[in-house]
Amino acid sequence: MSDDRIVILAHEKFPDRAKTALGVMRYGDQDVRAVLDRDRAGDRVTDHVPDVADAPIVESFDEAYAAADGDVDALYIGIAPIGGGFDESWRSDVEAAIEAGCDVVSGLHYFLNEDEALAALADEHGVDLVDVREPDDDLTVATGGSGDVDADVVCTVGTDCSVGKMTASLEIVAAARERGIDAAFVPTGQTGIMIAGWGNPIDRVVSDFTAGAVEEMLVEIGDDHDLLIVEGQGSIIHPAYSAVTCGILHGSMADGLVLCHAADREAVHGYESFSLPPLSDYVDLYEGLAAPVNEASVVAGALNTRAVDDGGAAGDAVADYGDELGVPAADPVRDGADRIVDGIVEAGLGGETPATDGGLADE
Repeated sequence: MSDDRIVILAHEKFPDRAKTALGVMRYGDQDVRAVLDRDRAGDRVTDHVPDVADAPIVESFDEAYAAADGDVDALYIGIAPIGGGFDESWRSDVEAAIEAGCDVVSGLHYFLNEDEALAALADEHGVDLVDVREPDDDLTVATGGSGDVDADVVCTVGTDCSVGKMTASLEIVAAARERGIDAAFVPTGQTGIMIAGWGNPIDRVVSDFTAGAVEEMLVEIGDDHDLLIVEGQGSIIHPAYSAVTCGILHGSMADGLVLCHAADREAVHGYESFSLPPLSDYVDLYEGLAAPVNEASVVAGALNTRAVDDGGAAGDAVADYGDELGVPAADPVRDGADRIVDGIVEAGLGGETPATDGGLADE
């Protein structure tokens, strides 16, 4: 999927509710030629998201294809709605992409390859329908193999879904590599898989095999790197997604945890009758849940301050967050993830020796 020239479908959701679109645009190697959003047609991407490459926002795939002079390889479904369903209002754009000879890449629970009409049309035009949320068919239960890999393992965990665990994971990997640490990203969700080009979609795996699916990835690459950052999903208190969270935590046998939170979040996203507990409860819950498999502590915090307009107020929020957790913290988008990597290194992880004065050793 790397280096594809793509159009991203994000109808009526760009940018705030198009997490997959933004993730691919910010971190993927794909060349985004246009975004489809019938509500924003006529705008530019940078009118709404200034820190990504610009592209036109148009109403239909046909308009996008024309704007790109036909130089398009694939259409990406850039929306990940609760439940992962397919909106029939997207069908005309998907069909137009197929008829133009473009592959279609989807992270939905609704598999395009199981849609008889789309599958037949794709076969007719010789293009691929790529369902990245379809797991491997040879997965099995975990064996404890994650505990035997050479790399140190850090898992991002959340106070809720959609707080920035994937973003934090990718920013941590980038910051660690800048420091000379051989770090790698382990994708567990559809957007991470679209960005990295590999991975297991843990929320689609049979429940008995979730830990094994994580273990399989760590065993595959764990002896080739010093630090693995495992992308977390959901939250341990989430009424719908907690099983996925637990499977990733136990399957990774993490050595350290980075707790991710959104500064404005007070209730579970999409389940607002469930209030979020105090941050200290999360520390106890995650460390307590990890302990029977492999002891792990919260070594850093990542705070998503997107909803805080004032930079000074955002900085104060990050400082308060770190103080409450008792570990280094940062907003990895506003600030970069250096402080988070500090916490990882100070915990003795990643193969870098912490300085005796509490700072980082010079390389």
